[in-house]
Amino acid sequence: MSTTQPLVLAAELAAAWSDIQAYHRDLPDLASPEALIGESSSACGTQLGFERLLHEAAHGLAAAREIRDTSRAGRYHNRRFLLLASELGLAHPVEPHASSGFSQVTMLAETQERYAATIERLELALGAHQQAVAGTPDGGVLRAFRGPAARHGSSGGGVRVKAVCGCGRNVRVVPSVLAQASIVCGACQQPFKIT
Repeated sequence: MSTTQPLVLAAELAAAWSDIQAYHRDLPDLASPEALIGESSSACGTQLGFERLLHEAAHGLAAAREIRDTSRAGRYHNRRFLLLASELGLAHPVEPHASSGFSQVTMLAETQERYAATIERLELALGAHQQAVAGTPDGGVLRAFRGPAARHGSSGGGVRVKAVCGCGRNVRVVPSVLAQASIVCGACQQPFKIT
């Protein structure tokens, strides 16, 4: 993998964040663009992209305004998050998800138009990064970055997700742990897989 690809992607993430700040002056600076390129978040479940950046910007506004926008170690996104997401041009489901609340937000058409040039630049950088990691041991999958649990003082374990074996038993596990080596069920001898 080219060592310049993460740097290019980090620079584009920082530039995209600055573009969002132009419309939302109280949005704090992005501390570490590199931190956005990492492990998956079950709370939000989407890959890294501009829509995901807007989602994180809603959390940034919450932090700047001292608003508690999540609970359950950052997994459940409440109605305060929903209001901030709407302010950033994100639509939301009518009813909250039982475990993640209003985390599954999507970009409105007018938001896509406003940030069209930014989205295009970021998608090019993400595509180049994805090509650079193709052929890596993880199959070249561009993983999403770690979600709100990282910001809310989790023990460092990350967000746990449900993994199921062949006989239907399940465990909660951090995706990065399961990626290191299979966890095998003692009853059916099948590996647990994230559902």
